[in-house]
Amino acid sequence: MTKDIALWRSADGLTDDERLIVMRSLGYFSTADSLVANNLVLAVYRLITNPECRQYLLRQAFEEAIHTHAYQYCIQSLGMDEGEVFNMYREVPTVAKKAAWSLKHTHSLSSPTFNTGTPETDQELLRNLIGFYAVTEGIFFYCGFTQILSMGRRNKMTGVAEQFQYILRDESMHLNFGIDVINQIKNENPHLWDKAFQQEVIQMILEGTQLEIAYARDTMPRGVLGMNAAMMEEYLQFISNRRLVQLGLPEQFVGVKNPFPWMSEIMDLRKEKNFFETRVTEYQTGGALSW
Repeated sequence: MTKDIALWRSADGLTDDERLIVMRSLGYFSTADSLVANNLVLAVYRLITNPECRQYLLRQAFEEAIHTHAYQYCIQSLGMDEGEVFNMYREVPTVAKKAAWSLKHTHSLSSPTFNTGTPETDQELLRNLIGFYAVTEGIFFYCGFTQILSMGRRNKMTGVAEQFQYILRDESMHLNFGIDVINQIKNENPHLWDKAFQQEVIQMILEGTQLEIAYARDTMPRGVLGMNAAMMEEYLQFISNRRLVQLGLPEQFVGVKNPFPWMSEIMDLRKEKNFFETRVTEYQTGGALSW
């Protein structure tokens, strides 16, 4: 964080727009990952009883704790006003709306009296998992991650960006796990996946996409870091289409493309890095063996 601290403290190191992005990202993610951890521990783990899934959920809960600690470390290292940062989910409307949406779609399972076993309660579990994995982790995280990683590509706030890259690697695995669980529940219980419920899920994903687009417009009133709100809107619609297809639902945004192809590289390449070094060793390459 040494270079980040020097850049943050310098009078002309970052523009006001860039500072806003760093503050908002740390403000949202530090509270969102706490919501995620609470949902995992208090609701999902109790209701998903498959032992292999439970092993992974324990790992995910551990990783969420590391993520929260990493955000806290960044906030304290930069000397930010912690009250301002941690209260964004109450005081900044576009952040508050995302947090409220996540709570609304995940809180019912946290009740100790909630149990599955009827079509209605089974659908409620499915609704929670979709809201949790496909929207909160699968859409709400993407604007902030793209902004911070774009900053790192421009050699700004490189320490924060590197931590976000580790976190994004974890979140991509969490998302893929969640989609697999959702699809397996659908396969085992096809009666839950009726037309009305499919329409409800499409609506949930569209709502999440619009909330994230509003957040993008709020954090990027002007073009910054080689991107702007219009490009981010197309990217989020592209991400939304991917989530729908992963759940076996039709795309809702026709013809949208990924305006940030470098994001796919960051997520899709399997990079292993010794934490104490900065050299990257790739154990998987694009080539194929010929026999």
